[in-house]
Amino acid sequence: MFSVIRSDYHAVLKSDPAARSRLEVLLCYAGFHALVIHRISHALWQYDCLKLLARILSHLSRFLTGIEIHPGASIGKGVFIDHGMGIVIGATAEVGDGVTIFHGVTLGGTGKHKGKRHPTVGAGVLLGTHATLLGPITIGANSKIGAGSVVLTDIPPNSTVVGIPPTQRIIANAAPP
Repeated sequence: MFSVIRSDYHAVLKSDPAARSRLEVLLCYAGFHALVIHRISHALWQYDCLKLLARILSHLSRFLTGIEIHPGASIGKGVFIDHGMGIVIGATAEVGDGVTIFHGVTLGGTGKHKGKRHPTVGAGVLLGTHATLLGPITIGANSKIGAGSVVLTDIPPNSTVVGIPPTQRIIANAAPP
């Protein structure tokens, strides 16, 4: 777990030009704090007898950071949450390594059915401000989801998505970041 937290820490230093010092990242980056707390609550979530404790910890994290990550969500290493206020990541969401998430992003479900209900986001994806991804969809690796976009269908790797259905545009084979 500590190596994954270290990779999240280094992702902040690498991705945010405003990060002035290592100490500032440790003390002042809510996105980093939310990920650290999520890593602990996710570990607790693996044990049936600790699920309530995991939920309480994730609730506390939401109160402290403004970022809501269900303890059941799987989040890869080196994830960077920038200005994370208002982010919601659902229980069955999967976030790949090296993903960048800006404020207001939702990885949500579309109903109350059982099983996989939330998006799977591939490695290296950029999720723009207030992007909304709903349902058990897959966002291919190295794709970019534009600010304010609503995504309801699978997106191929190396694509850029802008807009809201039915006027949404998918630009395939965009250059990887």
